Amino acid sequence: MTLLEPITSGARRGLGRALRSRVAGEDAQTKAARIWQSEGERWFGPDDPVWRVHADAAMFPGGIRALLLQSLHPLAMAGVAAHSGYKGDPWGRLQRTSEFLATTTFGTIEHAQEAIARVRSIHERVRGTAPDGRPYAASDPHLLLWVHVTEADSFLTSFQRYAREPLSDAEADTYVEQVAVVARQLGVVDPPTTVAGLRATIEDFRPELAGTPAAREAARFLLVNPPLPPAARPGYAALAAGAVAMLPRWARRPLRLPWLPVTEHVVGRPLGGAATAVVRWAMHAEDPRQVS
Repeated sequence: MTLLEPITSGARRGLGRALRSRVAGEDAQTKAARIWQSEGERWFGPDDPVWRVHADAAMFPGGIRALLLQSLHPLAMAGVAAHSGYKGDPWGRLQRTSEFLATTTFGTIEHAQEAIARVRSIHERVRGTAPDGRPYAASDPHLLLWVHVTEADSFLTSFQRYAREPLSDAEADTYVEQVAVVARQLGVVDPPTTVAGLRATIEDFRPELAGTPAAREAARFLLVNPPLPPAARPGYAALAAGAVAMLPRWARRPLRLPWLPVTEHVVGRPLGGAATAVVRWAMHAEDPRQVS
């Protein structure tokens, strides 16, 4: 052991705790114990691709990418702007999403179904009229499909780019098939079960997408004015750069994001990869599976 190892270990554990607190909340350890230590049958196990993807730090840039893509559907964005409170309580929203993903991926079937029932109940109450006059409802299977495919595509894309060991083509298809299990429970009708089907579904949605003022405002909030202390902004900016570097070209202009392939290849992707590696390094010291 070198003289620096205790210092490095302490910094790593401190950063891991800080990240976990931000993502999972102050009661992160209680939630982790319920998810990991409860006895009962589970939909998925340690050898499944969905465990590998959802347990990796690549979920951070993947999540930012998913939110940017989701904002491009005017009806989905109208619901988020009116009901989610993403500006007033962004960390609370992140923590609820994180708990849902962890519970439905790693938890028992009983707990996963309880979490799904809560979300479906919330969706039933989220309805209204978009600025263009069209009605929307969070329980609409079509909008649920859009949210699902953007998340699945973003998490998979990020894992394939930033993980230490990307999935094989067959494992990637299995991942899409596995996340479809939860999507069906949430009310998605006929979700895609292969990577090809996932990408085809996103392509089918493109005529419905638009860069509304609400979408561009959400992008500015995510990328330019995140609710973070000054010390945390450089690390988040690197994750955000990695997220933007994964966006397809057609998604850039509606959100007024530049298309700079050379810069992103030389700067954006390496920054995203480095930031993801730091998060992975820190969170490994605070592995929720090692709950005492």
